[in-house]
Amino acid sequence: MALEFTYPENGELGVIIRGFDPKTATEDDYRAMKQAVYDHRLIVLKDQHDIDPGDFVHLGTQMGTVVPYYEPMYHHPDHHEIFVSSNITQDGKQLGVPRTGKFWHSDYQFKPEPFAFTIFAPKILPEGNRGTFFIDMAQAFERLPEQLKMKARGTHAEHSVRRFFKIRPEDVYRPLGEIIDEVEAKSPASVHPTVITHPVTGEEILYISEGFTNQIVDQPGLVQELLEEIGMLDPEFEHPNIQRHPYEPGEIVIWDNRALSHRALHVTHDGPAVSHRVTVVDGLPLSAH
Repeated sequence: MALEFTYPENGELGVIIRGFDPKTATEDDYRAMKQAVYDHRLIVLKDQHDIDPGDFVHLGTQMGTVVPYYEPMYHHPDHHEIFVSSNITQDGKQLGVPRTGKFWHSDYQFKPEPFAFTIFAPKILPEGNRGTFFIDMAQAFERLPEQLKMKARGTHAEHSVRRFFKIRPEDVYRPLGEIIDEVEAKSPASVHPTVITHPVTGEEILYISEGFTNQIVDQPGLVQELLEEIGMLDPEFEHPNIQRHPYEPGEIVIWDNRALSHRALHVTHDGPAVSHRVTVVDGLPLSAH
């Protein structure tokens, strides 16, 4: 069955794809899906209700090289390539980590080689106003006042996991300073250009986030000015740069992690919620320059 692509209109986010089957998809199918992510930032694979964890990992391997998350407590019990966000228990143990990603970020932005694509599958959807907020950081950069663009170009931003590192169960009762030292030894801060050039599309992208960017090392204070301007400090999420994908049962969403910054929207009640994520690199540099 040929893939059916429905392209976004009127500023909407994402290409809708129907007819995808991980067991029969061809190299041409994956090539077309990958190009759609580069061109449109995000794709939504519909009707994936029955995909199992093994097929989900296989999907990742066809989009690039799968990189498991560096902290094992997030791993799926049978497939370590899958990052699990969950508020439920399995066999009396916590499954994955609850309430992840509630801050603006790009995945692995704090590492020397950030991910190219994030592949996300909600498995148990909570009731309520759920979803993920996104900001197209190429569009956000284009909308900046020219003076801010000039300030940002040629500078470098430092990114760290320190502020949003999740304390592990075995860390209870340990001194906070000791934990921070261990975190920074295991995952030291990384420095990337503040404005990157997408290696496929050639677009300029503002590569910062409220969650991981500590500072712009060349221009102290500039990071807060940029975050305010692009909408990441808007507590109501009403800034025109912000879009939301609400998720429907059976979806798999794949996005360009270079170009999109995202933030989880968690519901306020305690109903069950589980999602799986696979992250990949594509063999290309973060920035073309």
